[in-house]
Amino acid sequence: MAYRLLPLTSLVVNPANDRHGELENETAAVAQLFASHELHMRNLAKDLVAKGEVFEPPLVFPHADKFVVADGNRRTTCLKLLASPRRAPTVELQKFFLDLRNQWKGKFPDKIECRVESDRDRVDEILFRRHTGVQGGVGQSDWNDRMKNNFVIRTGKSSGVHVADEIEKRLLAAKMLPAKRIPRSNMNRLLSNEALRNRLGISVRKGKLEFTRDEQVVLKALSRVATDLATQKITLDDIWDTESKLEYIDKLDREGILPTIADKPKTSSASAPVPPKPAKAGPAKPIHWPHLIPQVDYGIAWTARLQRHREIWEELQFRLELSEHPNAISVLLRVLLELSVDSYIAQAKLASIHENDKLALKAAKVAEDMFSHSKIDKKYLGAIKKLQQGEALVSMDTLHRYVHSSNFNVSPEHLKMLWGTLAEFVTTALKA
Repeated sequence: MAYRLLPLTSLVVNPANDRHGELENETAAVAQLFASHELHMRNLAKDLVAKGEVFEPPLVFPHADKFVVADGNRRTTCLKLLASPRRAPTVELQKFFLDLRNQWKGKFPDKIECRVESDRDRVDEILFRRHTGVQGGVGQSDWNDRMKNNFVIRTGKSSGVHVADEIEKRLLAAKMLPAKRIPRSNMNRLLSNEALRNRLGISVRKGKLEFTRDEQVVLKALSRVATDLATQKITLDDIWDTESKLEYIDKLDREGILPTIADKPKTSSASAPVPPKPAKAGPAKPIHWPHLIPQVDYGIAWTARLQRHREIWEELQFRLELSEHPNAISVLLRVLLELSVDSYIAQAKLASIHENDKLALKAAKVAEDMFSHSKIDKKYLGAIKKLQQGEALVSMDTLHRYVHSSNFNVSPEHLKMLWGTLAEFVTTALKA
């Protein structure tokens, strides 16, 4: 641990701040802080000007020739905008920070004291104690549930199953453990998300690690990952965020390392019970849930490019209630579907899509591509293609009328039917 005076210009507001999840860049991170906490940000800026100092140094870690702020992003943001008001996300905020800057007494600081930690695992340990709960008296808590979940997904730190330990045990039993020690924290970070674990043929269910593909194929893939980490071919910098984790997993896929759908688990596996065939996206059974999207883990890796998709998803899954907000839900469902289709088209680089294609046709072409890559079956392909039939109750025409018709009645039960049909398609598109 070291405290250093660092130039304000060398500090980067964290695009992967657990307060909001992964974003594209610093500009987006600043905008998101104000979108979510504008009143608090304004009050913090006023307090900084009134006191003329920062009482708690930001926690930062070096990255390239800059320092990324791990804790203290709101304070750092306010200082950076006081130094350069034109960087504020709106004209109104630009004027606000310019007026505040003129009230600063004395010389405005171009450097601030920061706590610098080069070890990112140590950074996460500090954040873990500060923000994920009292931890039996050793920490504080000022993050909400989503922020805590962002942290757990990013780092793999939780009170549940220790994925790295379980993998090491399986590799040791199979005599496939690398000679060098596996950095367990990095393994946990890489496999902190269920969607990424599934790519390697494993899943965490009810506190246990299980194989979802043929055990020997999975062990070979895990051995490769363990070796890459143990030999530092892959370091913490290579798997810091979801985007970089996916890049590594995709690289393994291109090399033919990952298990495929053909590698079905053998029922005779002795080392681990074979889990039941994973259910398709959607609620496993009806439960009382007031929102459109059931409280189910759909296994989506929320990267920075999916930030808006994720915000809409969470509104539909946790905030908007079917009984109170059916019109808002119907419009957002239509938006989520279109954004998901466009995301798949961009990621899969579909050449069959034309500029004037309507949503129904684009969805059908996307479904065809999904089927050709064994992501959906023939029966479900037919169900999605039927959405082009305008007279059907569950159709693209219905979604269009939700948005554009002043006479169309929105039914919560009908919305549930729509999601029941579209869930697998939307989630598959978002996983591309």
